[in-house]
Amino acid sequence: MNNFTLERVIKSVLGIAGITVLGLLLYYFGTLVGYAIVAMIFSYMLDPLVNRMQAAGMNRTGAIVLVLSALMLILVWISTNIIPIIANQMVELAGQLNIQNIQNITRQIEERLIQEFSFLPKDFLSDNLTQGLQNLFDVGELPAALSNIIGIFTNIFSAALIIPFATFFFLKDGLTIRRDILQIVPNKYFETSLSIIDKIETRLGIYFRSVMLQSLIVAFTSWLGLTVVGLENALSVGIAVGLANTIPYFGPIIGYILSIIVSIIEVGDFSLVLPCILAILLVQILDNIVLQPLIFSRSADMHPVAILFIIMIGAQVGGILGMLVAIPIATIIKITFNQISWSYNNYHVFRSSS
Repeated sequence: MNNFTLERVIKSVLGIAGITVLGLLLYYFGTLVGYAIVAMIFSYMLDPLVNRMQAAGMNRTGAIVLVLSALMLILVWISTNIIPIIANQMVELAGQLNIQNIQNITRQIEERLIQEFSFLPKDFLSDNLTQGLQNLFDVGELPAALSNIIGIFTNIFSAALIIPFATFFFLKDGLTIRRDILQIVPNKYFETSLSIIDKIETRLGIYFRSVMLQSLIVAFTSWLGLTVVGLENALSVGIAVGLANTIPYFGPIIGYILSIIVSIIEVGDFSLVLPCILAILLVQILDNIVLQPLIFSRSADMHPVAILFIIMIGAQVGGILGMLVAIPIATIIKITFNQISWSYNNYHVFRSSS
């Protein structure tokens, strides 16, 4: 009955030390880990295309180079044609965001709200806005803001160098990396570990490809709809709506709020609010009736209520980033738990031998 042996103590200590070291490495090299995760996501999305090209007779390395080159050309085209348009729209929008215009718009919103809800105190919104603007345009905060902007551009430059190379090697040597990882797994857990890795990679690949395609379609249709109703910054808002749509449930709300705010800033009144709401509403109807069943049905094998609570937990823990990664993390946990439970009941590999 005495299972407390020196060997088990040493294994436990080594295990705890290994987890501690891994945690410290993740903490100190979090940015590089983030780049690696992004590269893995790209590899999951591009792997089916590379496999098809390889099955058609092309050398795998050549297929990877061709796919990544095409992707880089697309990104270069976007950066030289789309991003300047978005930047110009943002500059024009920022030019309209002077304090006087903001106060006028706030006063209109405040009057409308007080008419509908008489219990609201007078100037409740204007007073809070004045304090917020003072904090926003505080000269003492400018050095920190400039430092953050410089840091962002530095990270973008580093990511542009690291992520493509990492994606290339994940696509080229993915099987080798998986084999090296599985070599450290004891033989009795090998089949379970292999099954977990395979199912996680398959599910995450489907999820990320579905999210990417769905977001592109939502961004394009939002841009078209907002252009039709007369929004000048339709491209910027459409892309933002497409990105926000990656967050289940809460993404559409962000799209509505953003389109309303931009429409009020552009014209200085509420004349474009209803048309913009209708445009985004039509996009959401398309998303819910067509895109969700056709594209997204296989990507998240979870109950809608569970997804809602997972997103809320992600928002509580990590804000917007937490909401974005909540579903993939929950998917990994679910697959791991289900596979270990199945192996426990069928293989008995996790039960100590008597």
